[in-house]
Amino acid sequence: MPNPKRRHSKQRRDKRRTHWKLDTPGLSACANCHQPKLPHRVCPNCGYYDQRQITLTKEA
Repeated sequence: MPNPKRRHSKQRRDKRRTHWKLDTPGLSACANCHQPKLPHRVCPNCGYYDQRQITLTKEA
């Protein structure tokens, strides 16, 4: 089994890992209050999903 003869540098290691970063989540606007929310989830601001109230908020 071949083994590496020399250690890889930190620069070489970091160049390989440049694409490991996380993507920003895709946000959509709530149809009820127009605040940004994650798609296919209840709006944390108003508690609506698919034009139906699912949860009660502190305002109500």
